[in-house]
Amino acid sequence: MKFFNTAGPVNQEEHYKLDPLHRWDLEETLFLIQQKKYFVLHAPRQTGKTSCLLALQDYLNKSGNYNCIYLNVEGAQVARNDIAKGMKTILSQLCEEGKVCSQHSLPFTPASIIESSGAGDSLHSILRQLCEFSAKPLVLFIDEIDALVGDTLISVLRQLRSGYNNRPYKFPVSLILCGVRDIKDYRIYRSDGDIITGGSCFNIKSESLRLGNFSKDEVHKLLMEHTIETGQKFEDGVCDYIFGQTDGQPWLVNALAFELTFKMKENREPSILITKEMTKIAVNRIIVSRAVHLDQLADKLKEDRVRRVVLPMILGSDEGLANPDDEEYCIDLGLIKKGQKGLVIANPIYNEIIPRELTKSKQTNFLSRFDPQWINSDGSLNTRMLFNLFGDFWRKNTDIWKKDMSGYQEAAPHLVFQAFLQRVANGCGHVSREYALGRGRTDLFLEWEGPSIQRVVIELKIMRKRDGFETCRQEALEQTLEYAKKCSGSEYHKVECHIIIFDRDKKMAEWQNGLFSKTVEHEGIETTLWGM
Repeated sequence: MKFFNTAGPVNQEEHYKLDPLHRWDLEETLFLIQQKKYFVLHAPRQTGKTSCLLALQDYLNKSGNYNCIYLNVEGAQVARNDIAKGMKTILSQLCEEGKVCSQHSLPFTPASIIESSGAGDSLHSILRQLCEFSAKPLVLFIDEIDALVGDTLISVLRQLRSGYNNRPYKFPVSLILCGVRDIKDYRIYRSDGDIITGGSCFNIKSESLRLGNFSKDEVHKLLMEHTIETGQKFEDGVCDYIFGQTDGQPWLVNALAFELTFKMKENREPSILITKEMTKIAVNRIIVSRAVHLDQLADKLKEDRVRRVVLPMILGSDEGLANPDDEEYCIDLGLIKKGQKGLVIANPIYNEIIPRELTKSKQTNFLSRFDPQWINSDGSLNTRMLFNLFGDFWRKNTDIWKKDMSGYQEAAPHLVFQAFLQRVANGCGHVSREYALGRGRTDLFLEWEGPSIQRVVIELKIMRKRDGFETCRQEALEQTLEYAKKCSGSEYHKVECHIIIFDRDKKMAEWQNGLFSKTVEHEGIETTLWGM
């Protein structure tokens, strides 16, 4: 029985799949190999890089023109700056892969190579001997190259560079280095404290290829693999919804499909139609699952390079703390992408995970003091009560939250309110979030499932003294109307609109006595402004 894969490379017999050879430009890749080039393949984690390399290895070996070896060096990560230890691990695997490729025993061992050549030249030496032993030109794929650390990574790159001029007969004719980042972005910290860039110790790279996400057509094609195999169908709109929530990120697409067709036990019967409502439930399950993929992503938020990019995005600030290298690093991680109007979070699922993760230590407990007073007797949402309760909580706990935001203190108002709103919505509603560099605010859209669907647009803004209240208010009203129209189209007049303005300087008169609220009309829509 086949299923959607969420762990490790694609197994051709067991997993639904897209042809790995067509995930990238095969013609261009083969041309680079024919031209004896050394190049890089990079993409975020769990995008399908290893599956593509293994498929290409099989393709090249079957072509009869090359002997191709795939080598994963992640096991040498623990060696860090211990070059001898790292080389012993790498050479051991290289010998095993060489035996499989040549189908003969090799006349050397890792120990004999290291003893005769020394650790600092052992990789160069074994690759030279493998090429001399091979009856065909040798092509080498090195996966997880950026898992190596410090002096071990520098040694590997420099030994590869030192043998470059000896190809094709005494060194691999072509080489692919595969990892999360492009090698030019490596910042390698040596044991002596020096920092070496990847480009400086591996200046023989000809190209950098990037493996992208699935297109909408590819998402549809992958889902249809399941329909063809089992007969189970997906409702119209499910494919578009999955693509919209994931932006085609391969792990997320497979994880959602696996959730829908296998983990939701009631859907295992092929006669069950997979609906959009089921898919919304599956999205929420994926978000709260803390799967390894999502946990690794969340862990990256602690890094300074990531924080310098994500913090101003949460604030909607155009006063970025990041530099272009930080931004490219976050793009390579798959955390953000370049949108039409600048940098945005890569997909709505990551959009949801980030504020949850940054407030996870408090999210479960910080509303435990409240009964759900924001729910009316008929099950509808009492938004005035909701905002009053939050305002009271915020005034009493601002300083506590600022001390507990792990480098994101400046975004505490946005993050705390989002955690509050998520706690409110659990079980009876859904929160959509939009935030990005230069937007000047965070947009939230709450859909509450009471006696009828309530739609609530919420705009979060931070006001500094230099902004002026009237300027901030007018800008917020226009932005809220724009977002309401985006969320509800021609029925935007039925949307309830709220603006929360957090006063950073606490010097505006309207805020002196605590919570401030005022209902105003803008282009025919009533909007309530809340000052906190």
